[in-house]
Amino acid sequence: MSLKNYLFTSESVSEGHPDKVCDRISDAVVDAYLTADPYARVACETLVTTNRIVLAGETRGPASITKDRLEDVARECVRQIGYEQEGFHWARAHVDVYVHSQSADIAVGVDAAGNKDEGAGDQGIMFGYACRETEVYMPAPLHFSHAILRSLAEARHSGAEPGLGPDAKSQVTLEYRDGKPVRATSIVVSTQHAAHLSQDDVREIVRPHVLNVLPKGWMCPEKEFYVNPTGRFVIGGPDGDSGLTGRKIIVDTYGGAAPHGGGAFSGKDPTKVDRSAAYAARYLAKNIVAGGWADRCTIQLSYAIGVAKPLSVYVDTHETGKVDEQKLSKALIKAMDLSPRGIREHLKLNRPIYARTSSYGHFGRAPDPDGGFSWERLDLIERLKSELH
Repeated sequence: MSLKNYLFTSESVSEGHPDKVCDRISDAVVDAYLTADPYARVACETLVTTNRIVLAGETRGPASITKDRLEDVARECVRQIGYEQEGFHWARAHVDVYVHSQSADIAVGVDAAGNKDEGAGDQGIMFGYACRETEVYMPAPLHFSHAILRSLAEARHSGAEPGLGPDAKSQVTLEYRDGKPVRATSIVVSTQHAAHLSQDDVREIVRPHVLNVLPKGWMCPEKEFYVNPTGRFVIGGPDGDSGLTGRKIIVDTYGGAAPHGGGAFSGKDPTKVDRSAAYAARYLAKNIVAGGWADRCTIQLSYAIGVAKPLSVYVDTHETGKVDEQKLSKALIKAMDLSPRGIREHLKLNRPIYARTSSYGHFGRAPDPDGGFSWERLDLIERLKSELH
């Protein structure tokens, strides 16, 4: 029996958070390779610390993507985020590139050959989730956490709030009654800022961004509105804390409201099912909920390295389903080819669309005209209808 009345909390981190700087660079490397060759293979990890950026990983792609090119990609990411600080500057940071060729043992398992279809790039379990808490079918605490930081980032980039720095975090706690969110009970926002701003100054800069994001009347009590609770946040970003690719997987997905298979997304080309199958699972779950077959839906897919077909397709509608879950699972298998190749082709993932996913969540975003966030489309509903009837 699920709990009906409770508090639930999710957090987000900005594009300037050290881990998100790394995700951005790693995904920009993927985009650089896919721009040059849509079928390039990439697994790129990034580390950042005080005025240092380190790239490592395995790739298979055109010779035009040199170490100098990858260094330029990393610097441009940092410039776009907005780091021009003494301890971390896009032009002055030292960049080390340790990227080499993909293992032949991995390639032989993944590549299609003869009668063998393209296999999964690794074993693993992937989850997708959707619910009716927000118009984008995402859990409300995470949706609002992302939105607060995006609003602050837009004000910083536009020059409307020049006192803000790139590094920031948010956390939203919502009260649920009868399983539905009704108000915020606490809000936490920590944001890097110019040295001349006081804690009260920053609080009043942040306040309207929170109020504009939350539904009317949802603002938490004043004593539960925490802005820079330590009192000062001038030194931030990679100068204040080191960062690594793939350390914010719950921020990237559902804010803890749904399971996570454990694999990170950023830095991986779409043959890696950690990424592509997680996108497919979200796509399927969202179309089920939007199609009216459930109010909440969790989907799990599982794969073995080198094997094309998924080993399992699990559907859980959390006692909100209008159709038997086994029937839904069978319909999903018929409605979409869930092999790695089938997912890539259906969602058109062999495109340079990944740097934009690296902050403010991989899900709950509007599909872009160029194919970005294709897994957020609602174009599988009619096919599911035909399979379910």
